[in-house]
Amino acid sequence: MIEEKSQQLTPISAYGEFGLIKHLTENLSFENPSTEISIGDDAAVINPENRKVVVTTDILAEGVHFNLGYVPLKHLGYKAVVVNLSDIAAMNAVPTQILVSLAVSNRFPVEALEEIYAGISLACKHYKVDLVGGDTTSSNSGLVMSITAIGLEDSENLVGRNGAKPNDLLVVTGDLGGAYLGLQILEREHAVFLANPDMQPEMEGYDYILEKQLKPEARTDIKNILKELHIKPTSMIDVSDGLSSETLHLSDQSKVGFRIYEEKIPLDSLTIATAEELNLNPVMCALNGGEDYELLFTISPNDFEKIKNHPDFTVIGHAVEMEQGNFLVARGSNELIALNAQGWDAFLRSKKS
Repeated sequence: MIEEKSQQLTPISAYGEFGLIKHLTENLSFENPSTEISIGDDAAVINPENRKVVVTTDILAEGVHFNLGYVPLKHLGYKAVVVNLSDIAAMNAVPTQILVSLAVSNRFPVEALEEIYAGISLACKHYKVDLVGGDTTSSNSGLVMSITAIGLEDSENLVGRNGAKPNDLLVVTGDLGGAYLGLQILEREHAVFLANPDMQPEMEGYDYILEKQLKPEARTDIKNILKELHIKPTSMIDVSDGLSSETLHLSDQSKVGFRIYEEKIPLDSLTIATAEELNLNPVMCALNGGEDYELLFTISPNDFEKIKNHPDFTVIGHAVEMEQGNFLVARGSNELIALNAQGWDAFLRSKKS
């Protein structure tokens, strides 16, 4: 979009700050009765109707969290929303509103921002959340997006990171490692393109892991599934920075240790095949890759029978006493391998999609 020369593109200055916001948001509709006043006033008004308000925010910076060399702007808008809704889902709450702020350089025309907002709008419709405000400003260093997500929930349904007890079962949704391997394919093909722009990228056959990276989904469905099973997690977190890091977060907040069994970690067949193609260990991709946006949670061992055959869930380990530490139990040998937080850290890495 931003490189296209064949069409007449509109500079942001043609709208100005307030005109731009109005232009980008004028077709949005609202889904939640808790949204009383939104875009157009000095502030939004949200009526929580005696429920608890859950708030989270996240910043995505060009060159740190995403590379516009291979990330479509519409996908970026969608993913930016999902990243935040995943945090609301990890509290066992229902996402209801978002605020979006953008800092953009003058290399971005209005049409590029329309693409971003098309993705944001699509995510809002899919997850039934309302865009109720935000801000835009100029930037001297590319594109920066900040999204704040708001959720509502009754007090008794909220789940934090601090409730796990020894012998609780450690459970994860979906499968892990795919998003990281999708990133590796994108990085590989981008490097080939930079070396030879006449080369066509080889993306065929990688659809699942590319979608896991470019268009992930927040597991907002899990709340209702657990409710139907009459299960309330004792602790929960989303898998944004890798299974190891998230397990250690639960350990730190709940003051327990964990055992994760290598053979239990759920891996898609394409994840395994791509890891082998790239000479990577698929289990290490799941442990340290991140961006899967699945949910990792603990449940009472009394709930095992309710969950053991459910296709959305895999029991991958259990909690132990804090002094027993956090270890991966190796396949076959039962060797204990210490879990280390080697997932994504924006202050330690220079680039991530």
